[in-house]
Amino acid sequence: MSAPRIALVQPRTIAPPADEANVAAAIAWIARAAASGADFVCFPENYPGPWRMPARFDPIPALAEAARAHRIHAVFGTIEPIDPATGAAYNLVVMAFPDARPPALYRRTHPHGPWLYRGGKYWDFDYVPGNDFPVFDTDHGKVGLAMCSEVYMPEVTRMLALNGAELIFMPSGVNKHRLWESWRTLLHARAIENLAVVVSTQNLIEPDDRGLAILASPEGVLYETTAEGIGVVDAPLARIRALRASRDGVGSSARAGAKEGVLSAQWQRPELYLRRQA
Repeated sequence: MSAPRIALVQPRTIAPPADEANVAAAIAWIARAAASGADFVCFPENYPGPWRMPARFDPIPALAEAARAHRIHAVFGTIEPIDPATGAAYNLVVMAFPDARPPALYRRTHPHGPWLYRGGKYWDFDYVPGNDFPVFDTDHGKVGLAMCSEVYMPEVTRMLALNGAELIFMPSGVNKHRLWESWRTLLHARAIENLAVVVSTQNLIEPDDRGLAILASPEGVLYETTAEGIGVVDAPLARIRALRASRDGVGSSARAGAKEGVLSAQWQRPELYLRRQA
């Protein structure tokens, strides 16, 4: 099986209330990614939108149809209304498939709600956390979805990895400011500790925004840019599987750039993690 090709789109995002215009741009990006030979295209958090309640449009049908038409997996962001009267909504990462399957949904789980989305400069909804860590089968491997600053919660990607995810998409929101260095470090760390490929990209809204589009493998960062545009890179899932199937031992550091088998019984001691503290 050849390595799946990932297109990372770091778009010039139109902020609300005009964010519906991002839908047409996203469809054009999907076509461009497919033309480059990509198997997956990843957009940022809440791209193409909406970012606010009440939700004025639903991008899922249009992007799902574009993904099907161009035979590509499309990972993108939106919100899922719960109660229009109160403004309650889930924050979603969606993956549309290249076939007729319903799109996969991940409802952001961390932190507890309510949180910073209410009354924000761009966001405005009452965030409700989800409670599940689904993993989705594709022809290329198992995919996990997470979101933005959940990168600071290692439990999220560990749950996805323990559920089998080899390729983890973590679309991100807006300019990281002073968090940029730690954010980049943690994206790579999540790849290292879970023996997974981790992918993230960000909205560029203001003219001076600094982006963070990155594809990290356990053994190195294979692509990164702060700039607007699209990058295409192959994800080494065969190497991921080899690292997961191996055992750490004498000479491991000569053949592997990350600790082998860290999800296996060689390393894991769940009887300690599940022990109740007095």
